[in-house]
Amino acid sequence: MLGPVNHIALAVPDLAEAMARYRDRLGAHVSAPQVLPDHGVTVAFVECGPTKVELLEPWGDASPIAAFLARNPTGGLHHICHEVGDLLAARDRLVSEGARILGDGKPKIGAHGRPVLFLHPKDFFGVLIELEEVKPTSAEA
Repeated sequence: MLGPVNHIALAVPDLAEAMARYRDRLGAHVSAPQVLPDHGVTVAFVECGPTKVELLEPWGDASPIAAFLARNPTGGLHHICHEVGDLLAARDRLVSEGARILGDGKPKIGAHGRPVLFLHPKDFFGVLIELEEVKPTSAEA
């Protein structure tokens, strides 16, 4: 069920500063910022091979990132995103085994334009897990 790590997300208090630090100090390619109102964040991706680093900044008063940054003012690891081939099947299996899905349990569209769900961190050793549906290409199937 669990596929490769798609990205590791860092909550940051200042997205422009974080983007500049990755770009200028580490020489990384950083995407343009993207606002995701449904998730309450603005994101940018640091390209570093098949796994990316996602930089998250709060967007709006109800942003879950704002609460995270209140506890961690300099930022920090927010979540790890794994790819899955069938998000609804993964959700149903996890729920049947006692895992908790955050929100209403219905997938939302994430930054890559694909359905995503988040798993309760208390069920996974204090780590927030995001699952992103990535269908295998015909060559991989």
